[in-house]
Amino acid sequence: MQYYSLNKQAPKVSFKTAVTEGIAPDKGLYFPESIPVKGGEFWKGLYKRDIYDIAQELMQPFTGNSVPEDVLYEILQETLSFDFPLVTLGKDRYALELYHGPTMAFKDVGSRFMAQCLGFFSEGKEDTITVLVATSGDTGGAVARGFLGVEGVEVVILYPEGKVSEIQERQLTTLEQNIRALKVQGSFDDCQAMVKRAFLDPDLNQSLNLTSANSINVARWLPQMLYYVIAVRHLGDGTPAPVFSVPSGNFGNICAGMMAHAMGMPCRQFIAATNVNDTVPRFMDSEQYHPEPTIPTISNAMDVSDPSNWVRILELFQQELPLLRQKLTALSFSDEQTREAMRSLQQDYGYTADPHGAVGYLGLEEALKDHPGSPGIFLETAHPIKFRPEVESTLGIRLDIPDQIQAVLEGEMKALSVVDYEEVKSFLLRDSSR
Repeated sequence: MQYYSLNKQAPKVSFKTAVTEGIAPDKGLYFPESIPVKGGEFWKGLYKRDIYDIAQELMQPFTGNSVPEDVLYEILQETLSFDFPLVTLGKDRYALELYHGPTMAFKDVGSRFMAQCLGFFSEGKEDTITVLVATSGDTGGAVARGFLGVEGVEVVILYPEGKVSEIQERQLTTLEQNIRALKVQGSFDDCQAMVKRAFLDPDLNQSLNLTSANSINVARWLPQMLYYVIAVRHLGDGTPAPVFSVPSGNFGNICAGMMAHAMGMPCRQFIAATNVNDTVPRFMDSEQYHPEPTIPTISNAMDVSDPSNWVRILELFQQELPLLRQKLTALSFSDEQTREAMRSLQQDYGYTADPHGAVGYLGLEEALKDHPGSPGIFLETAHPIKFRPEVESTLGIRLDIPDQIQAVLEGEMKALSVVDYEEVKSFLLRDSSR
């Protein structure tokens, strides 16, 4: 398998090169040159098979010769070493819980997979790989934990100051070792723009081996398809194709699910559920892509106005909006609607959701009006404790603190404040000379 740039002005590369470069020389995101489709028997037989064997069969075409099959199997065992329960709420309504990993967020999957891949690629090499990543909340913690102590890899995380929860900030600023954090006076989009600019800066590229652990990196993005497949496996043989409602910010998560569908995974409809940062819902209505200034919300990990992975979704559907509309519905919801959904889930089902999961639930409720009889699955992407003040004040409850979170509450936070790209660049150059 080779990967091409979506800007179509760069050579095709292997999986290894796509992962270690992060972004193509022409500024484009990498995309697989073909999509391996699995036949109906594969999908009907999911519930009979071991999860790791399923994951190996789905991921091996994408890693190709870059990762030996036995190494890939070990990587997948590490990546999927925690549960992905499908919780039944009511008739045709399910929550797919993706927060049972070490940082209690869905991004543990992609971060662990990428960390293991980069660890394998860097074995026996003297040069250090610098992973540069922007986070709107959960990515930073998942990347920090996934790469902690990985030899040959240094991690620098940019996050918007004052726009992530306390627990999210602690998860990316208390680990030390090979993890460093920069708090940016701006939005996530500002952080993401700095990361992209760094990849194209000749001074940095002469001094550093840069790559990204954001979902722009194929190793962070592609393995997220696996928990959609696990959800279909949970439903069992003979169940109608489900509707998936995905809380969407940078659109890497839902794009991975749509990749699984392109490979043959049954799905009736995908719902991209956003907060008031609604660039994609507006585009689906007007066909005009106009990002507006990012608005802070209680679902802060989705406070993204210019989602990087949207170009990958367009590529999946050959840039054909009518074709895309047949499979994707995009809806946006306000903070007050989100709070009301959190209360409804608690009152109706005894289920405690974080704000992002609540946005996914809102999207699902709307979608099931048009798809009666289909199983409806919304992704619960983070444990409610990560948004403890909002969840407790909205629901009037007290949350127990899981062991994974208690550990970071006791650590000392260390982060350097930066204002603009030049300060980020100076930090990276100083860091490389240590």
